[in-house]
Amino acid sequence: MANTEENKDYYFDSYAHFGIHEEMLKDEVRTLSYRSAIYNNKHLFKDKVVLDVGCGTGILSMFCAKAGAKHVYGIDMSNIIHQARQIVADNNLSDKITLIQGKMEEVQLPVDKVDIIVSEWMGYFLLYESMLDTVLVARDKYLVPGGLIFPDKATMYLAAIEDGEYKDEKVEYWNNVYGFDYSSMKKVVLKEPLVDTVEVKAAVSTPCVIKEIDITTVTKEDLAFTTNFKLTAARNDYVHGFVSWFDIGFTCCHKPIYFSTGPHAKYTHWKQTVFYTPDTININQGESIEGRLVCVPNKENPRNLDIIIDYTFEGEHGSAEEHCEYRMS
Repeated sequence: MANTEENKDYYFDSYAHFGIHEEMLKDEVRTLSYRSAIYNNKHLFKDKVVLDVGCGTGILSMFCAKAGAKHVYGIDMSNIIHQARQIVADNNLSDKITLIQGKMEEVQLPVDKVDIIVSEWMGYFLLYESMLDTVLVARDKYLVPGGLIFPDKATMYLAAIEDGEYKDEKVEYWNNVYGFDYSSMKKVVLKEPLVDTVEVKAAVSTPCVIKEIDITTVTKEDLAFTTNFKLTAARNDYVHGFVSWFDIGFTCCHKPIYFSTGPHAKYTHWKQTVFYTPDTININQGESIEGRLVCVPNKENPRNLDIIIDYTFEGEHGSAEEHCEYRMS
């Protein structure tokens, strides 16, 4: 009986992942950026030993092997790795790529050091359920001094948005649910950031950088951060919340490659993250919302993020001062 249960678990585990991997592979902005960064820099990969952290279906490992890497070690703890081994074999790359199932923190590689680490570790709001901690473990344990990391830079942004129609749909809906007062739900709904696509025309302010990460030097402690922001309106409008996104950079390349997950850029599966505010701000062009954003891993579950946004606004049509607590879970 136990064996049947195990098989069932394996089936569901692997099956659950296929949809996720399909979505990531079909995200051309993501996948083609990695491919360009690797293929356009074959001189960096030639005869090098590469570690692919969280290798999934093995696409990045295969890019590296095709770029001339001496050997690629791919690590993933999920059962997708069984499928990845088949894919690697089907592409005649089994002699160049070794895939190991397990946690990066516990795995012992057959080599002492690697020359390059590649990883697609980014999560929603960059850091939610991200694998960056794991990449840092791999970096500190295995990367040779002066070794390269693909990608090596990440920048997070915040902007103010007008999103009245959608906010009404998400929040005001609870005022009257089939004739009943569900308004107590509004507080709960506001606490949960929304991951969705935001149209570029919704952005009311210019963006503000809230966090810059250099993956070659950042520490795990640096990933809990507090930052001040100032968002200046580009037009007269209403502000219903804030939107955040991130840009990724491969800057160790001969010619740096970047991609963005912002509203102005081509769609990616990360979309954007929206934080709705309790009240609407009536803002004029040139007026600013000033505030502070705090982002820390949740104490009970470090994969979740607790985000606090405090802000003040003084404008011709009113003022606002709010303390907003959000949780990505």
